[in-house]
Amino acid sequence: MKETEILLRQTENVYKQTNTLLQSVPYEKWDIMPDIMETTVNWQVGHLIVSHYYHSVWVIIGMQTDLLQTLPLKKYGVYFTSGSPNDSIGRFNPNELFRDLVFIQQKSIEILSQLSDDILEFPLEPTGFPHPIAKNKREAIEWNIQHTGYHCGQLGMLIRVINKRFDYGLRL
Repeated sequence: MKETEILLRQTENVYKQTNTLLQSVPYEKWDIMPDIMETTVNWQVGHLIVSHYYHSVWVIIGMQTDLLQTLPLKKYGVYFTSGSPNDSIGRFNPNELFRDLVFIQQKSIEILSQLSDDILEFPLEPTGFPHPIAKNKREAIEWNIQHTGYHCGQLGMLIRVINKRFDYGLRL
């Protein structure tokens, strides 16, 4: 199996895990910030939209003006990158955020499915600011997978507090 196929499969799996967790929580609970965690489901989803674009699209194939025209990525960046989760409460419709998350995930998968193994060693596309982790395209794709997994863990804990424990079908 080619390395790009493995990375694509891992990306698809972590996106599926994320979406399964998110679909377990009613939208009316997406802006709840429990005392023990300074985050909300809305903030987590907005952050993942921005990070998926950056780590698996922009640094891989360059800025995509069609995505910038379709999604409010600049606005999302303000609230969901360095912005406080408190500042985003009540500002975003959970249904629209989830729709935008699925859209950017589909674009990410489409791009990754077209890559060849030899491109993985290529340097990142220029963005105007350095990538926090990666030096080449492989590392950026791997980081997107790991970073999404970290946020799945945060979402799992948050969802347990604001809704109920997600059992992954185990029926404990």
